[in-house]
Amino acid sequence: MIPWYRNQGYNFTITSSTAYDQKWIYGRNIFENIDYLVDNVFANYLSRPGVRQPIFTSYCDGKRVTCSGLSQWGSMYLGEQGYSAIEIIRYYYGNDMYINTADIVSGVPSSWPGYNLSVGASGDKVRQLQTQLNRIARNYPAIPAITADGVYGPATTEAVRTFQRIFHLPQTGITDYPTWYEISEIYVGVSRISEPG
Repeated sequence: MIPWYRNQGYNFTITSSTAYDQKWIYGRNIFENIDYLVDNVFANYLSRPGVRQPIFTSYCDGKRVTCSGLSQWGSMYLGEQGYSAIEIIRYYYGNDMYINTADIVSGVPSSWPGYNLSVGASGDKVRQLQTQLNRIARNYPAIPAITADGVYGPATTEAVRTFQRIFHLPQTGITDYPTWYEISEIYVGVSRISEPG
């Protein structure tokens, strides 16, 4: 933690500790496959029939720390044996566990439309996507500015492809589930940076 800013009269502290936030280092390597998987399961949660709230699960390494939930190495061994994600969950928590996806995600301007956006798509979701990309482009000028006309044409495709390249997503030019939420996340981030504190 760097207290210098508060000592200078500012009302914030910048951290470099995962106790508060993820440490970010410009140009560092990332595990792209893990980044992509997280984007794909962004709104997934575990549930049981007849239980309205998501099920809390715990995850321990199984060696230094043990718990009644998932084990890091145990789940790895099950995966190596060909178990699917839901089979591993059921191994630890019982056969009445299910993986669900939230229809609405709080904290983002609008939830994914439920289908991929690509050339030929049109409407409010496309316009929202274009508006968000244009705002992101102010911080990431490699992303070309586009007309927010609600029509997914070649310019929108190229802007999405550039965004995907910058943020380590497959460069398809199609706004799929992971791309939609990555755009939403970055949009919220750059918008809040510019808001007065």
